[in-house]
Amino acid sequence: MSTRAQSGLEVVVDPIRAEASLWRRFRFEDDLRCRETLFNRYFVLARAIAKRLFRQRMTARLERGDFDQFACEGLLQALDRFDPLRGVPFSAYARRRIVGNIASGIATMSEIDAQLTYRHRVEQGRLRSLMIGDADPIAALSDLAIGLALGLMLEGTGMIDGENRSDPRPNAYDSLAWREAQAILHREMVNLPEQEAIVVRQHYDHGLPFAQVAQLMNLSRGRISQLHRTALERLRKRLGAWR
Repeated sequence: MSTRAQSGLEVVVDPIRAEASLWRRFRFEDDLRCRETLFNRYFVLARAIAKRLFRQRMTARLERGDFDQFACEGLLQALDRFDPLRGVPFSAYARRRIVGNIASGIATMSEIDAQLTYRHRVEQGRLRSLMIGDADPIAALSDLAIGLALGLMLEGTGMIDGENRSDPRPNAYDSLAWREAQAILHREMVNLPEQEAIVVRQHYDHGLPFAQVAQLMNLSRGRISQLHRTALERLRKRLGAWR
């Protein structure tokens, strides 16, 4: 292979240049996919910081999920405020933002918020996203039950880690039909429209509450709820066709 060819290959695979390209497209072309890619790339860093600080916590009233949520908020703030032209590595900049936001979140969290667990807040947000105010109550209840079942299946596909879930899934869910349904949902994720896929991926893969997904995508919380509801409806139809 020629020197020129080798040099060209290095440009393609060089992680520093690849990340610089992501920042350029995110900052100057407003590319949503680049924003999500950068978020996903540093999500592990945010979770690692949250894990370390959780172990050092001085209060028992906060759960690991609270630390993860504060860390993700800090990461999102870092994405929005980072200037790649200053020459400072994003990891160093983001680390300070994440640690600072966790400390701020712990200091300002109200007693009411402290009584609500992370899991409860996520599930309540999911419930609200599936409710339609003017719908027939019986039909709405049916849609809600189906939506929650689909959410449970998505969490069981392996897209989400079990770190924030303390109770194991019942053995009944390990049936062949359940696993086949999970596999179909996982495959059909690829066919979702881009915005719907991001909502489902970030909520069920990374466990982000809808408020943080809205911040990541620069959309309103109401729009995120709508995208979530529409995505689950598409997946439900796919499951119905499979049956």
